[in-house]
Amino acid sequence: SITLEETHLSPVLCGAMRPGHFNGVAQIVSKLFMYVEPDRAYFGEKDFQQIAIIRNLLQQMQSTIELVPCPIVRADDGLAMSSRNMRLDAKSRAIAPMIYTTLRETVQLKDYLTVEEVKAFAVEKLALAKVFEPEYFEIVNDTTLQPVASWDDAAGIVGCITVWLNGVRLIDMIRFK
Repeated sequence: SITLEETHLSPVLCGAMRPGHFNGVAQIVSKLFMYVEPDRAYFGEKDFQQIAIIRNLLQQMQSTIELVPCPIVRADDGLAMSSRNMRLDAKSRAIAPMIYTTLRETVQLKDYLTVEEVKAFAVEKLALAKVFEPEYFEIVNDTTLQPVASWDDAAGIVGCITVWLNGVRLIDMIRFK
């Protein structure tokens, strides 16, 4: 099996906040792939960081498995669907869609603001609601997960966010390009 250190992706974003988590993902998924020998593997984009880890894992394994990212499934109000949503009380559930609203606003702002300014906007907006505890909002290269300093730093750029809302850890992402 392969560990995160062998995938050449630094433990950033959730990996920095949850030491060992992606090592476990890499080990379990590599074993699963070896036993099942699938032609394709489907993973949801809500867990975008996991997709990047698995993509790198497949390269390291020199695997022919096709990784198929699946779009985020969202509730009608925009909240990314997750089993964690059931842990939200009614008041928290009503305000949670603000996460996605804020992410959509960041995409609109990218043409006018720097990466750092967009990051600050998102964190400040959610913090101002006084119910969210932002863990991070990072704008990264969609392949390496490394933070970008400029909108021109990578062909693919995504914003990954984790916030706490009333004791529930919620994650989401949005593509900038």
